[in-house]
Amino acid sequence: MRKIRIYTNESVNVTIAEGLRRRGVDAFSARDTANLGLTDEEQLTYAGKQKATILTHDTDFLRIVARWMEEGRTHHGIIYCHQKSYPIGECIRRLRALTSVLTYEDMVNHIEFL
Repeated sequence: MRKIRIYTNESVNVTIAEGLRRRGVDAFSARDTANLGLTDEEQLTYAGKQKATILTHDTDFLRIVARWMEEGRTHHGIIYCHQKSYPIGECIRRLRALTSVLTYEDMVNHIEFL
């Protein structure tokens, strides 16, 4: 059972990926990978190639993966968190907890609401 890798799209503050890394979570951001400016679908495709779950504040990803699932396409998971739901520190704590109980396999074709 592999651990979840978290890829934050550009809607997410890069501090979250940095904070997760400091806590031992395999996390990286669109900025880290020079992927700023990619479309949401390109971000999702990139995450799939990296076998990473996307953390996003963008509801467009929910619509895209719903369409992908109808088309029989696979994604490696979405973690959606409304931008104003939690301060950065609380978001990092919740994500750290989530990565301690869910695996990569759990996240395939799964949407998790933080």
